[in-house]
Amino acid sequence: MRIALLDDFSPILNQTLSSWKWQVINGQNWTLEDFKKNASQLEGIIIRSKFPLDREHLTLAKKLKFIARPGSGLENIDLKYCEENNIEVFRSPEGNRDALAEHTLGMLLSLVNHLNIANSEVRNNIWEREKNRGTELKGKVMAIIGYGYMGKAFAQRLNGFEMEVIAYDKYISGFGTNHVKEVNLEEIFQRADFVSLHTPLSSETIGIMNSSFFEKFKKPFIVINTARGKSLIVEDLINSLNSNKIIGACLDVLDVESSNFSLNKGENQSFKKLKKFNNVVLSPHIAGWSFESKEKMAQVILEKIHRKFIL
Repeated sequence: MRIALLDDFSPILNQTLSSWKWQVINGQNWTLEDFKKNASQLEGIIIRSKFPLDREHLTLAKKLKFIARPGSGLENIDLKYCEENNIEVFRSPEGNRDALAEHTLGMLLSLVNHLNIANSEVRNNIWEREKNRGTELKGKVMAIIGYGYMGKAFAQRLNGFEMEVIAYDKYISGFGTNHVKEVNLEEIFQRADFVSLHTPLSSETIGIMNSSFFEKFKKPFIVINTARGKSLIVEDLINSLNSNKIIGACLDVLDVESSNFSLNKGENQSFKKLKKFNNVVLSPHIAGWSFESKEKMAQVILEKIHRKFIL
C-alpha cells in the first residue's frame, strides 16, 4: 500500500510499514495543496492535526483505505464520510494517556503548592514562606468529567494521594471502583474541590466550561483542562477567577492555540488578561507529549493497522 506520513512521528512507523513492503511517503512538509495533488494515489494517511481531512479533501483520495491518528482527538477528520466510504479510522489514546495523566498531576501539584511563583521569587532573592504555603490534596474531592482513557489514567494517578475521586461520563457507565465513584453532574456541582475535564471536542463539549457551568458549583474550586481549548470559555473563566468562584486553573490547552501560536503574536484580549493571574498554570498543549508517548502512540497505531490489514 502507498502510505503518507504527514507529521513528525516515531521512526518505528516508517521502519515497520516499510518492512511490510508498503510504500511510505514522507509528507511531513506537505502543504494542503501538496496533499491535494497526491491524494488520489494514497491508500493510507497517518496524521495528527496538520490540516483538516474533511469531506472536500477526502473525496480526492479515491483509493484511501485508512486514516491513522497517533493520539486521541479525531475532530479534524470527517468520520461520517469515512464510515460511508469504508475508510478505517485508527487512533491511539492508549499510547499517551500515561503522559497526559502525569502532566495533569504535575500541573495540579505546581498550582496548589505555588511552585511556579516560589521558583520565580527565590531566583529573584525573595524568600516568602507564609505567602507560598501549599494546600494538600489528601481528603479533597477531585471530580473528573469524561472517564475514557485519559480520565481513567488520571484517576489512577490520584490513588496514592488519598483523595476522593468522583467521575461523570455521559456515554460510559458502570465504571465505579473502590477508588472512583460514578456520579451525576449534580453531585459534582455540590461536592467538587477540583474539576478535571477529559472529553473529546464535539458539538456537545464546545464551550461546556462557561459561566453557567461555573455558577452551578456550590463552593470555590480549581479547574483543570488538558482536553481541548475550545471546551472552555476563557473570558468566563477570567470572570470567575475575579469573583473567586474559581480559585485557580491548570490549562494545557487554549482556544487561541495553533501550530503557529506565539506569545507575541495572535493574542486576543482574553488571553492577555489570563496571563496576569498567578493562580493559573499554563503549558503549550504538551500533556501527553512525552518522549515515551511518541513511541507508544506509534506502536499502538501499528498494532491496529496490522490487525486489520496484515493478519
